[in-house]
Amino acid sequence: MRGRLLIIIAVLPSVTLGAGVSNCVDCHENVTPGIVTDWDLSRHGQLGLDCYTCHGDGHTSAADAAKAGIPTPDTCTECHSAPVEQFKSGKHALAWTAMHALSSVHLEPADPAEDMKGCGGCHKIGLKTEDEIASLKAGGAGFGVASCDECHTRHLFSTAEAREPQACRTCHTGSGYPQWEMYSSSKHGVRYLLKQNGILPESSSAPTCQTCHMGGGDHEVRSSWSYLAVRFPLPEDETWAQDQTTILQGLGILDPEGNPTDVLESVKNADIARFTEEDWQRERDKMLDTCGDCHSSDFAEAELEKGDDKIRKTDRLMAEAINTVDGLYRDGILEVPDTYAYAFPDLLAYHDAATPIERTLSEMYLNHRMRAIHGTFHANPDYALCRGWSLMGQDLVEINEMAAELREEHE
Repeated sequence: MRGRLLIIIAVLPSVTLGAGVSNCVDCHENVTPGIVTDWDLSRHGQLGLDCYTCHGDGHTSAADAAKAGIPTPDTCTECHSAPVEQFKSGKHALAWTAMHALSSVHLEPADPAEDMKGCGGCHKIGLKTEDEIASLKAGGAGFGVASCDECHTRHLFSTAEAREPQACRTCHTGSGYPQWEMYSSSKHGVRYLLKQNGILPESSSAPTCQTCHMGGGDHEVRSSWSYLAVRFPLPEDETWAQDQTTILQGLGILDPEGNPTDVLESVKNADIARFTEEDWQRERDKMLDTCGDCHSSDFAEAELEKGDDKIRKTDRLMAEAINTVDGLYRDGILEVPDTYAYAFPDLLAYHDAATPIERTLSEMYLNHRMRAIHGTFHANPDYALCRGWSLMGQDLVEINEMAAELREEHE
């Protein structure tokens, strides 16, 4: 076995072995024993990788702890080039960019993004500049801002852990992101839980998040409709195309006249929408191939088309609600907040919405529309209907009632 380990070690590029491990361990066994335990159990520890390999050699004593380097994906690429390159070309790598491009993070102090106790706690998986890392570290949030360790948690960096659906749960759960709840209570998730509990045989079919979104271990993690469930070119159906245009205006991607804004480039850079039919179809075909492992092609295609149809139906409700609020702005009944780039409803204001009707509109989009759509694609009837579509209908009723009251008060 020792000879085999030496062969494995020999093919690892630019890796220093043994030089400083003992010195680090001698101290950290007392200071951070959990870290030492995880490292010792890890593949890195078993191979004898030096702590300096990932953290550099700047930190040698308690007095210079701040000089410990923070591993980034570039650190990992020395030995794991393929998954790192896949990760860099996918949407997770752009999560930090997306947070600043489209969320209400710029309307401080509503969201404590930078301290990692709000949006940043999940979006930190995205790539950051050296200046951003230095700034986060100075603010006390810098350790753990690497990306790979969001799923392969340090210092064990277990591939087995990252393959389990629970690895996705921290970020994809709750409020407008309940993918975990949808998956775990769907038939797919229930069967996998039964496999984990040993009730179903290990060889039985039960897809995980990774099965559908990381086929073959691909770290790119992209989907056809993506999170916002908007796409280009617009649908051929004229009504649907107009509804999607209204939503794109509410996202600030198009201005009130329908012209592209600077946000469009941010959306492209953050890879949170598909911009060509070919790009959209490529992601759809990858999903169909995955579904085909357990289902007939006709069944798989029909189920995904149900998701498309759910988007169309939710867009009809959203457009009506957006136009109702926009009418209040245009008639001078509702004041347009100074923070808005345009005199048009901002679907992403949410935490910063100035009035109940505007907050209800944001919740309708960010929470209930997302649940209806993602509940359908995740094969969860409860989220698709009761927690999604039905609540959108309730939101629309409330928005129309509040609009009528505001108009009556104005008159």
